[in-house]
Amino acid sequence: MHTRRKSLRLLPACAAATLLAAVAATDAAVASPPPEVEQLIAQLGLKVDAVPVRERATWRPLRRIVVRANLAPQAAQYLAPVAAGAHIVVAATPAEALAAAPGADAFLGFCEADLLAAAPGTRWVQAFSAGIEKCVALPAIRTRGIVVTNMQRALGPPMAEHAIALLLALARHLDVYIARGAAGRWDDSPGPGAPVQVLAGKTLLVAGLGGIGTEVARLAHALGMRVIATRASDRPGPPFVEQVGKPADLLPFAARADAVVAALPLTAETRGLFDANFFAAMRRGALFVNLGRGASVVTGDLVAALASGQVGGAGLDVTDPEPLPPGHPLWRAPRTIITPHMSATTDADEGHRRRIVRENLRRWQAGEALLSVVDVERGY
Repeated sequence: MHTRRKSLRLLPACAAATLLAAVAATDAAVASPPPEVEQLIAQLGLKVDAVPVRERATWRPLRRIVVRANLAPQAAQYLAPVAAGAHIVVAATPAEALAAAPGADAFLGFCEADLLAAAPGTRWVQAFSAGIEKCVALPAIRTRGIVVTNMQRALGPPMAEHAIALLLALARHLDVYIARGAAGRWDDSPGPGAPVQVLAGKTLLVAGLGGIGTEVARLAHALGMRVIATRASDRPGPPFVEQVGKPADLLPFAARADAVVAALPLTAETRGLFDANFFAAMRRGALFVNLGRGASVVTGDLVAALASGQVGGAGLDVTDPEPLPPGHPLWRAPRTIITPHMSATTDADEGHRRRIVRENLRRWQAGEALLSVVDVERGY
């Protein structure tokens, strides 16, 4: 600190004052993450960016932060100890955030075009979700070099459990038996289509071996399934995945699978990826689960594949359109379980999210490498 202050004497007074303020803010930030955060990073496998944020041209300690109120009951008080003196404004709605936007240099939990337009000094956006396609599609994100971080991997455990729950429900025909039970009907026949299945020994294809897909693969392997997967990167898979292919391997891998779990972000490459050709490539009667993005599926093609029995059942936490309107054919498709985009909901979710947001704020103010930085060009 003394060396830095001595070097500042060589600068013009105004520049020295500005840099001294930045240094003071940085030094005031919490020096290191608490042990529970380090444990969370290791537990979830959160990715630490390769470049400290202070090396980005747009970096400076934050002075005004707008945070969505649902982060914590008292969001400002929760974040203040790591905010290094920044003014924190809590907003419950996008309208409140817009009113608070002038002068803001960070938005936590918000990413809308009008907010960025009203706050030309924005340097950082922290999303509270894993899906980020709408945010990174905003022109200002690219043209202004705004750093975007999200909840990648943080939501993997609950979403993976949801995927396995849907697979088990479809394999055991729970959708059929629950409907009969609601009608007061005792009938042990499995109904039309595939027989009641055991997942152990079956082959699962995970399309999208990211944070969520990897957790799905881990749980499926624990159930005794053989797991194959595709991913866009060249990184090798974990030991519980037998084979990892590239996106070009999706159709031949589908032909080998008894079940498919789609855990892909929505990009230009994944939009409409699961179409008639994909469903035709699947083993007849195989199960399909989607908890990535609804628009990665051509809905009409899925409805047709379910009606013909080519797809033996579908578990969907996301749909296209969304919300799915009353009367849509997908509601009436056979062997289909639909949940309203809630697979990330859990009693543990809010604690994880709060700790990650607070840690990223600490890291920003200290100029350290951030957690879960989004590759804006790739869209995830």
